[in-house]
Amino acid sequence: MIHHDVIIIGAGAAGLMCAATAGYRGRDVLVLDNAKQAGKKILISGGGRCNFTNQKVEPHNFICGNSHFVKSALARYRSSDFIELVERHGIDYHERDHGQLFCNDSAKDIVNMLMTECEWAGAKVQLRTEMTKVSKNAQGQFEVLTSNGDFSCDSLVIATGGLSMPKLGASPYGYKLAEQFGLSVLPTQAGLVPFTWHSDQKARFEPLSGIAVPSTITAEDGTQFSEALLFTHRGLSGPAILQISNYWQAGQAISIDLLPNESAAEKLEIALANSPKQSLRNTISQWLPKRLVEALFDAAQLDKALNQLGHGERDQIAKDLNEWSIVMNGTEGYRTAEVTLGGVDTNELSSKTMEAKSVAGLYFIGEVMDVSGWLGGFNFQWAWSSGVAAGMAV
Repeated sequence: MIHHDVIIIGAGAAGLMCAATAGYRGRDVLVLDNAKQAGKKILISGGGRCNFTNQKVEPHNFICGNSHFVKSALARYRSSDFIELVERHGIDYHERDHGQLFCNDSAKDIVNMLMTECEWAGAKVQLRTEMTKVSKNAQGQFEVLTSNGDFSCDSLVIATGGLSMPKLGASPYGYKLAEQFGLSVLPTQAGLVPFTWHSDQKARFEPLSGIAVPSTITAEDGTQFSEALLFTHRGLSGPAILQISNYWQAGQAISIDLLPNESAAEKLEIALANSPKQSLRNTISQWLPKRLVEALFDAAQLDKALNQLGHGERDQIAKDLNEWSIVMNGTEGYRTAEVTLGGVDTNELSSKTMEAKSVAGLYFIGEVMDVSGWLGGFNFQWAWSSGVAAGMAV
């Protein structure tokens, strides 16, 4: 059995960051992963450009059962620190809306950078390796039996990610290890994920597939996001929907404002004063795509002139435009989800080192724990920050 100071299970964003950090401290580090390639989720993220962090990262950009948990790691390794690393490796990047940073060329640049850092730090990455058994021996060391050799270590880091995108090899392995060592795992669900239609909604709205409009979407708990809303064959997507999905529970309604920062009631009153004989259809079609207008309102109403609509009718139309309440069937699930909500309970971990409070030498980093970021580079920043926190401690 070959001994290493540190073994990290998972060669994704958090695992590689942790490996390089620990390696630079002179630790003998081995990273194990059953994938054929390191950083698979990095490679497909951001449409292949990798939204690797955000200019402005705050604790409120994260969802966690313990809202204070993320503060320490984020404060000690900031997005500016990662940006500096990216610049040091000569990777060109650009900023998009809301401070999101993307590679100019390819997400491969980020994976290559992390692999180079591991190489420089002397951390070894071993892929195509199936874990068969993990245990702790009488001497307090961890033993990791694999399809590709048996190893022991003083510090074991679990960086296995969540359940999102199973086609990339996502699995509940990290949760099972946590439970094996007596840690509690909070219920998981798909996050940053599109919604799907009920069958009756599908017939009505499927023809709108491909239409995108600015929107403000509000969840039942009052959380609100203003971003693009996209109609798809299967349901609703776009940045606003992905964001709100993190705050949604099955059966809850979402409220969609199709004229964000505008009062539909006022716009209708102005239109009535200026063009009383104009049809409702032609009026609203100046504000929203015609196909969307025809799907939202019935034809008989759309054919009426504005001055034929009663007060109550106008109020209802305004409400449907500013506060369209809809209960979706569900989400597309882990298949297309960008993150997993829930996971290893952060109350069981040190917020400074990511070490399990009840199991000396056992660490959890990245998405495997109950920390999920907003869309926009926040989940990668959590991978970098939590990876560095554990890398400084192992």
